[in-house]
Amino acid sequence: MACTGCSSGADGKPAGCKSNGYCSTSGCNKLGVFDWLTGVPIPGGQQPFDGVEVRFKNTRKAFYRNTGLQLMPGDLVTVDAAPGHDIGMVSLTGELVRAQMERKKVSGETFDLRKVLRKSTQEDIDRWHEARKQEDGTMLASRQMVRDAKLDMKVTDVEYQGDGTKAVVYYTAEDRIDFRGIVRTMSDRFKVRVEMKQIGSRQEAGRIGGIGSCGRELCCSTWLTDFRSVTTSAARYQQLALNPQKLAGQCGKLKCCLNYELDMYIEAIKSYPSANAKLKTQQGIGAHLKTDIFTGKMWYGFKQPGGPFIMAGFPIDTVREILAQNKAGVEPEVDLNMVDPAEEKVKTPDYENVVGQDDLTRFDSKGRSGNKKRGRGGRDRRDRPQNAGASQGQREQGPRPEGQKDRGPRPEGQGRGDRGPRPERGPRPEGRGGGDRGPRPERGPRPEQGPRPEGQGSGDRGPRPEGHGGDRNRRNRGRGRRGGGDRPAGGGGGEAPKPPVA
Repeated sequence: MACTGCSSGADGKPAGCKSNGYCSTSGCNKLGVFDWLTGVPIPGGQQPFDGVEVRFKNTRKAFYRNTGLQLMPGDLVTVDAAPGHDIGMVSLTGELVRAQMERKKVSGETFDLRKVLRKSTQEDIDRWHEARKQEDGTMLASRQMVRDAKLDMKVTDVEYQGDGTKAVVYYTAEDRIDFRGIVRTMSDRFKVRVEMKQIGSRQEAGRIGGIGSCGRELCCSTWLTDFRSVTTSAARYQQLALNPQKLAGQCGKLKCCLNYELDMYIEAIKSYPSANAKLKTQQGIGAHLKTDIFTGKMWYGFKQPGGPFIMAGFPIDTVREILAQNKAGVEPEVDLNMVDPAEEKVKTPDYENVVGQDDLTRFDSKGRSGNKKRGRGGRDRRDRPQNAGASQGQREQGPRPEGQKDRGPRPEGQGRGDRGPRPERGPRPEGRGGGDRGPRPERGPRPEQGPRPEGQGSGDRGPRPEGHGGDRNRRNRGRGRRGGGDRPAGGGGGEAPKPPVA
């Protein structure tokens, strides 16, 4: 049960406890009790029970006598203390308080209880908040003082009284501690009355709180009020490994949850054959190792002479049959490699994930409809051949021999796009190219520029090897075709024409 401040919002996200543990319904407090008798009318002629349960910091609760005030769970009240007064929150009223007092073995008469003085005023609440702000600083200072005094104790928490005149210091220790000197030192420093109270490891975990290995908040800090003793026999009945690191909780003791299902395990094991009985078979004598009550099996270990150790699991009915035969003096033959029959998995329709939208590998498909890179025309680039840019005639001809220049006219219809057949070229003028016309003549220095200085160019290049100019022209023509057309005539080995000046 939670109040509107810490319930989920309209968007489904939890709002968190914005009342800081002081909700009107007392639903998110530690060790809260729900009153199932709320709204049930009292029988005629019966007076309502005048006892109330008041909760203080963390897990501390106490019973007080109501002096005629209209109190509801969640009200802040000022109660009598010795000396002074304290402030707490009403956690339970009505007939359930009587049942809680009997459960806690508190006297059923309320005239022996301390009284509720009044409902807390704003002045009382302000003083109480000022006192609570000093608790953290007092706890850190107390730890330093205990460390300086070299006392074998651990200060876990400090709680101030509502009027700020008294501080209760909670500590844990293995042995008895003589803290009379440290109490006087604390009283002189904090200017309050100091009371030392020793608690156990489980009470410490309940006051501090935490998250258990199950992922939930500790039971001792939420709902568990009585701490029953937990022994290792509870782990043995449940066939758990006696590993202290796994069986211990936040407090360092055995987990309280080991007792939750212990009764069910004990009742189930009573109907099983005795674990001390041994199975006498032709394959050897089997000693009991463990019992799995969920699958209904008992596991035995067999050690054959000259053979390996074998661990076999038998159903309960099979174990009973073998033991009955052993009583009759018969040693049956058993299959130590017994394998359970494979269960057929029934595939149930998944109505929440119909088209696989929740599948983590839905983007890993390697089909053609996957996310591939496509060209301009929508065609997959990986499906195109390596020489897709070349014409059909070039793909059929294969590699061109080195030095070959003249290809001849292209066949009709095998051009580039829809441009039609290319007209035949006539012979190039002399000096316009470097195909198969032989070596070029040597160039002399230019008359207008004069000879170039040494190291700044290649004036006399000498004869060019055969086929060298054709390869370069072929590369130049390929670049021109790729860019959108052939190079202009006369562009064999000279410089490219400059664009006109605007």
